[in-house]
Amino acid sequence: MSAFTGTGRLARLVLRRDRVRLAIWVLGTPLLGYALAGSVKEFYPDEASRVGYASTSASSLVARAFNGPIAGTDLGAVVVAETYVTLALLAALLSTFAVVRHTRQNEETGRAELLGASVVGRYALLTAALLVVVAANVAATALLAAALAGAGLPLAGSVAAAAAVGGVGVAFTGVAAVTAQLSVTSRCANALAAAAVGIAFLLRAAGDVLGEQTDGGLRVDSAWPSWLSPLGWGNQVRAFGGERWWVLALPVALLVAGVVVAYALAERRDIGAGLVAPRRGPATAAPGLLSPAGLAWRLQRGTLLGWAVGVAVLGFSMGIAGDEFNAMIEENPAAAEAISAMGGGARLIDAYLAAMLGLFALTIGAYVVQALLRTRGDETDGPLEAVLATAVGRTRWLTTQVVAATLGALALVLLGGLTTGLGYGLVAGDPLGRAVELGGAALVRLPALLVVAGVVTALFGLLPRWSVALSWAAMIAFLLLGQLGAVLDLPQAALNLSPYTHVPSAPAVDPAALPLVVLTGVGAALLVVGTAGFRRRDVPS
Repeated sequence: MSAFTGTGRLARLVLRRDRVRLAIWVLGTPLLGYALAGSVKEFYPDEASRVGYASTSASSLVARAFNGPIAGTDLGAVVVAETYVTLALLAALLSTFAVVRHTRQNEETGRAELLGASVVGRYALLTAALLVVVAANVAATALLAAALAGAGLPLAGSVAAAAAVGGVGVAFTGVAAVTAQLSVTSRCANALAAAAVGIAFLLRAAGDVLGEQTDGGLRVDSAWPSWLSPLGWGNQVRAFGGERWWVLALPVALLVAGVVVAYALAERRDIGAGLVAPRRGPATAAPGLLSPAGLAWRLQRGTLLGWAVGVAVLGFSMGIAGDEFNAMIEENPAAAEAISAMGGGARLIDAYLAAMLGLFALTIGAYVVQALLRTRGDETDGPLEAVLATAVGRTRWLTTQVVAATLGALALVLLGGLTTGLGYGLVAGDPLGRAVELGGAALVRLPALLVVAGVVTALFGLLPRWSVALSWAAMIAFLLLGQLGAVLDLPQAALNLSPYTHVPSAPAVDPAALPLVVLTGVGAALLVVGTAGFRRRDVPS
């Protein structure tokens, strides 16, 4: 028996377990790319508008930091500038989560030990996960290239742009293979991989900000820090701007290096153990942990802190860029129309700020889904059964989880509004006043997040086996309907399916009470349904 015996059968098991997630990933990436490319094509239909966009993007440090370097005035270059970072971050995070789920999480839950009792080689589990994740990246790349070409972009540039996105996923597949060997828990392995993604983003942003404007100020050549980042490598491919195909070898090299290091580390540890020893906790628990609320806070505070840092940095940056983006979209009627459609109202700057707050609320919906799906993890992994064996009832436990997630969402929404207002207020001359105004405007989005919490709770209570896949599918649907639906001219009946559609676009328009009351009622009803379903079903051990 070799170290790879059983890899094929384990790969089929990974495909069987992740068939829904992989389908959403592989099909959702090209669909999102096609939709974004179509909307960008509509905003910048002629050479004059693209020259204006390229000139503004190349001179704006904020645009360079968040969108990356512009590679010219070609329509494809504008599409890459607008879509690359979003698609690349999705590929990186989906790849790392998938690798950790089928390696470290299997060891954490005991599945790896069970599988190891059969005819399975030492490296088979890790190799099977890597093969499936790399194959998913390759399939998503091929379909994304076809989608971009189908949107009317040149074939060579479409292939290069898609390969740049797929290369990011492949590179972080190797990173996750290593982090899965370091930590004892899947949470810590995912956190280490996410931290690597964050560092890569900062390096890319620093390199692009320090880059040099060339070609008459219509393109940017990144500085050396971008070459240290897998996210920066995708920009250096220069899709639609004189493709450099050899750069695509860098993600493959990082994957190979990561796999070699992961195999070497796997040889030096026992199954279930990590190279970083877990920190021993105190002999007795703190009084705050003796209640479901204290336990929920203890388990979610790290995740909430990470989200808070990201929201604060992004909010302040978007606020600082308010005047700059206002000037840019004022010169482009199509972009101004799109921002007005997303934000509402007559004043363009208020529409922009409302659109940013709406985007924050939508993103924070992902936090709500992530926080509440811990309930399903506690159920499948066993901690829930131990908790329910005490004096804690099902209703009290689930209600505590919902309240904790909702309060976390409240804090994040308020923080997003305050930091956006503070950033914009600094350039507008009224930081305190704008912070208070946008903080209040952000809170208007909370009922939509309550509906998201209700949807996840109802799925957990009624369809526990499908709750993870369906919750994330609903979140992606809200993203497409709530933020891109108006831009893509979807029918109003489809837009109404998203709770975000019904939230007043404050501060661009005065908030009305009726939609907020209705959303709160819908969210409360879904929570009641989910709680009732959870009380009446079995909790598998």
